[in-house]
Amino acid sequence: MQKDIVIQVNNLTKCFGDFTAVDTISFEVYRGEVFGFLGANGAGKTTAMRMLCGLSTPTSGEAAIAGYDVYRQTENIKKSIGYMSQKFSLYEDLTVAENIKLFGGIYGLTNQEIKEKSAQLTGRLYMNDQRHKMVGSLPLGWKQKLAFSIAIIHQPKIVFLDEPTGGVDPVTRRQFWNLIYDAAAQGITVFITTHYMDEAEYCNRISMMVDGKIKALDSPSNLKRQFSSGSMYEVFLRLARGAQRTSD
Repeated sequence: MQKDIVIQVNNLTKCFGDFTAVDTISFEVYRGEVFGFLGANGAGKTTAMRMLCGLSTPTSGEAAIAGYDVYRQTENIKKSIGYMSQKFSLYEDLTVAENIKLFGGIYGLTNQEIKEKSAQLTGRLYMNDQRHKMVGSLPLGWKQKLAFSIAIIHQPKIVFLDEPTGGVDPVTRRQFWNLIYDAAAQGITVFITTHYMDEAEYCNRISMMVDGKIKALDSPSNLKRQFSSGSMYEVFLRLARGAQRTSD
């Protein structure tokens, strides 16, 4: 069966003067896939993600995100994706309900859609009793689950997650990944970076970046077999040992 490609990247490159942060990377990501985008600090993954989100113009190469060109159609890209960063991305001095209403409006939902989505979201997260609490007063795990749910409230084709579970306890991380699987089951493509190698095991496929290049790309099981390793952490170590750079 033909897979629906939602991210198409060919020889994408980003240079800052004489420094090549992202060096001719190429890959495809499919509809409903959980795609891990991994690499040590300095690998270039943050720079690459910024280009894919339409926030930074490539130096050369090609990329289409949800069918839109990263050079000419960045506004269309921004409307077709969700985004959540490691640093909490909601307004802590607004209530849960106010955050949902604000971002629902930003994403172009009608007032009726916001009302319906708000009820669904808080019910699914068991947060009906917290609707009128300031987000800043919530535990970190609840904040992160809320931020993810709001990032996909408009049913984007792709959601980009930049180390979303940093600092979250293991139980909450497992709950967060259940939300990711639910989103993928709805056809939303999840593009995620993480420093937790156990989370890499949860992805359908993984790319490993080293010094701006993709050095490996396959399913976790195939990568472990390819590198004769018992875990993704061992695969990561074998690739990262050859890295020359230390920061993005």
